[in-house]
Amino acid sequence: MSTKVTKSEALDYHKVPNPGKVAIATTTRLESQRDLSLAYSPGVAYPCEEIKDNPEAAYTYTSKRNLVAVISNGTAVLGLGDIGALASKPVMEGKAVLFKKFAAVDSFDIEVDEKDIDKFCETVKAISPTFGGINLEDIKSPECFEIERRLVDELNIPVMHDDQHGTAIITTAGLINASSMMNKKPEDMKVVVVGAGASAISCSNMYKELGVKNLIMCDSKGVIHKGRTDLNKYKKDFMIDDALTMNEAFTDADMVLGLSRPGTFTKEHISLMSERPIVFTLANPTPELFPEEVREVRPNAIIGTGRSDFPNQVNNVLGFPFIFRGALDVQTRKINMTMKMAAAYAIANLAKEPLYPELKVMFGDLSYGPEYIIPTPFDKRLMVEVSAAVANAAVETGVARVKEFDLEAYREKLSHMV
Repeated sequence: MSTKVTKSEALDYHKVPNPGKVAIATTTRLESQRDLSLAYSPGVAYPCEEIKDNPEAAYTYTSKRNLVAVISNGTAVLGLGDIGALASKPVMEGKAVLFKKFAAVDSFDIEVDEKDIDKFCETVKAISPTFGGINLEDIKSPECFEIERRLVDELNIPVMHDDQHGTAIITTAGLINASSMMNKKPEDMKVVVVGAGASAISCSNMYKELGVKNLIMCDSKGVIHKGRTDLNKYKKDFMIDDALTMNEAFTDADMVLGLSRPGTFTKEHISLMSERPIVFTLANPTPELFPEEVREVRPNAIIGTGRSDFPNQVNNVLGFPFIFRGALDVQTRKINMTMKMAAAYAIANLAKEPLYPELKVMFGDLSYGPEYIIPTPFDKRLMVEVSAAVANAAVETGVARVKEFDLEAYREKLSHMV
C-alpha cells in the first residue's frame, strides 16, 4: 500500500468537508429548558461551588480528567524548522486527532506566539487549570529542556515534551528487543548516538537507565568529549574522556541511533560496527542511510527508520496517546522515568504477541523478529498494555492522585474502551 501523498490531496484533506481536523462535541443532553438550566444557569453554580471548596472535584465535574493541551510555539516543526506558531497549527491539530483516535483522549491544540522562555512558561502556567495534562510539541532545543523542566516542577499535572520522550520510549522498546535478539545485555553494548538535540539527549538518558554504560554522542562537530569548549550544559552530560574520531566511535559499536540529517554517517561507518548491529536511522523523511545501504555492508543488521514504508517504523504514536491515557486515568502529577520505562517494556512485549486477524489483513503475517521488533501503531492492544503499565507505575511511584487502584479492573475497562 502506497503512503505517498500529493500536495493537492493533503490540502483537500485539511479543508474538506470543513477547515481543519478537529471540532468540539458535547457529552450531555441539551434538548429542553430543564437541560439548559442544568448545563448553564442556575445549575452550573453547584459544581462551581464544589470545585471552589475542593479543587480536586474538577476531576469529577469537568472534562479536565480527560483533556490534554497540545502546546507549541512553532520553533521546531517536523522537518520544517521555525515556521512560527500559526503555521504549526495543522501539526498540533493532527496531534489532537491522534490522541482522540488512538486513545480516546480529548485535546485542544494551543499555539503560543512566544519564543521567550519566561513568557512562554507563564502563558502555559496561566492556562493550565483547564487541563489534566500538557503535551509540549515542536519546541526547539535547547530551550525545550528548560521549558519542560520548569513546567514539570511548577505544575501539578503531567507535562511531557513528546519530541524528547516519545522517540526515547519507542527506541528503547526497540533496543530491548533487538539486544535480546543479539544475545547482548545493554550494559555490555557500545552505542553511538549521532545527533545531540532534544530527542537524542532524551534517548541517551533512557538508554543509560536501561543499563547502557558505553555511549558516545556526536553532534555536527564530531564526538562530544571533555576537550571541547563549545558544549551546552545538556551535551556536557555525555562527554567522554577521549577525543575520538567518528571512525573510532563506530569501531565495534553494537548500535547507532541517528537523529540528525542524511549523510551524517556512511556505509563506511556501518562497516566498522559489529557483525550484527542495531541501526536506527531516524532522520525523516530522508534517513541518514537507507536500509538497503546498510545491508550492503551489514546484511544481518537490525534496522529501524522513521518511515512507514520500511519495517520497524519508530513512530511516537506508539507511545504518547497511551502514556497520557494512563496518566490521566490515575490523575498523575508527573510523568516520571519509571512510567516511561514501563511504557517501553509494554511496547516491547507487545511485539512478541501474535497479530490478530484484523492486523494480518492490514499488514500480512508479521511476527516477532528482526523486521518486527516494535508493534504497529494500529495494534489496538497498545491502549490496554501501555496505558495499564503507565498507570500502575504512577501509582507505585506515588505520583498518582488515585490511591485505590485495581490493575486488572483497569485493564478490563481499557479493553472495553478498545
